[in-house]
Amino acid sequence: MLPARFAPVLFSLILSGLMSCIVTCVATWKALGFTTGLTAAWMQAWSLSWPVAFAVAFTAAPLVRRLVAKLVRQPLQG
Repeated sequence: MLPARFAPVLFSLILSGLMSCIVTCVATWKALGFTTGLTAAWMQAWSLSWPVAFAVAFTAAPLVRRLVAKLVRQPLQG
């Protein structure tokens, strides 16, 4: 188990990996169709996009959290 201080990094790593995997799959499939070499092209696109997605997710997360906090109503204190 990792220490709790790594939670933001781990969250960004997992979320960016999952999202970039799905998005590059859809985009590659749309561009090439269901053909031989689709998987190789997809993995090549994913290997490039995941580090970019991780950097964006990790650096944008604090801004997004603040924005979400401004957009939602806080529960009343009981």
